[in-house]
Amino acid sequence: MSTQALLPHLAWIAVDWGSSNLRAWGLDEHDQVIAHASSDKGMLALTADQYEAELLRLVGDWLPTGSQTTVLVCGMAGARQGWLEAAYLPVPTPLDQLSQGAVKPALNGKHLSVYILPGLSQTLSGASHFDVMRGEETQLAGLLSDQDNFSGLVCLPGTHAKWAFLEAGSVNGFTTYLTGELYQLLVSQSVLKHSVSVDSLDDVACREIFIAAVQEVYKAPHAFSSRLFGLRAQDLLDSSLPTGTKRGAVLAARLSGLAIGLELSSACRQQPDDQSITLIGNQALCQRYTLALNAIGYQTSNIDGDTAVLAGLCLAHRALKA
Repeated sequence: MSTQALLPHLAWIAVDWGSSNLRAWGLDEHDQVIAHASSDKGMLALTADQYEAELLRLVGDWLPTGSQTTVLVCGMAGARQGWLEAAYLPVPTPLDQLSQGAVKPALNGKHLSVYILPGLSQTLSGASHFDVMRGEETQLAGLLSDQDNFSGLVCLPGTHAKWAFLEAGSVNGFTTYLTGELYQLLVSQSVLKHSVSVDSLDDVACREIFIAAVQEVYKAPHAFSSRLFGLRAQDLLDSSLPTGTKRGAVLAARLSGLAIGLELSSACRQQPDDQSITLIGNQALCQRYTLALNAIGYQTSNIDGDTAVLAGLCLAHRALKA
């Protein structure tokens, strides 16, 4: 979607540039959105010398004449393979200071002034737990728009789910889980591809199977691999399973529950069950993780991913102007 018109009240532009897509918002001086545009030209589709042209193609019609517009970018545009590398900030990192690590790419034109925000990195001395995030840190910063000293455990579900520990508005540590990618690999490239079909929790039976699988592997994570093959054996031997596409949907729900339950067995290991966990992401994934977390005794609060990233960009923009 794009607003193709000159925006006389445009103050600055916020951009979330991911691997597969980019989204841009035009904002006025009160940080109110007055335009929105998106494109499928993410990092994987561009070389470094193509970013400026793609950005101008998307937002060029918004720009006022005779002045330079600030653009604040988060996400994969700052990766080593992106527009210009914005070096990772090591944790612990105060989320209201992300703009201090911003970099400015050289531009051919004079219409824009672009700042690219950094990601976060983690290196634990004496251990093998290295980790990085790029883009999610800006969503985390969005939490500070309502609570400038936010503390707690935050989960950002996705292909690579991020779990971050925040204390007084600072990221003190985080862990990435390849749960979504693992699920896709199992569905598409393992023996389980012969058993599973569309994964949906709209059906009550599928939800119950999902919850049971989460609880099962949460209690016995060491059994995860055997439970995976058991899913294939169940397809071959269990006559009580429904037939047709519903059979594959039930087994897909079990596989999803096993994968997410394994993640939770690690991510929630030291989290008291009387403390709520904040979820940031799209509605469907957050609902799935809410169901899983509720099944093992945790309460959650959910924040839309787009809302969070835009709030985080606004926070960084205010710090940049200060």
